[in-house]
Amino acid sequence: MSKSAIALIFVGLFLGGGVYSFWKQKLPKGVIAVLGIGAVLCLSAGIMRL
Repeated sequence: MSKSAIALIFVGLFLGGGVYSFWKQKLPKGVIAVLGIGAVLCLSAGIMRL
């Protein structure tokens, strides 16, 4: 496993936690959507690098 793959997966999980936190705080849906898209992109890039 490369370090970049691990870093991307970690960042994706971190952003996913941010999505959950923002959802609980009832922040605007646009902010949550952008953060969610970023989380999905990071996770998918990390998984593809494995």
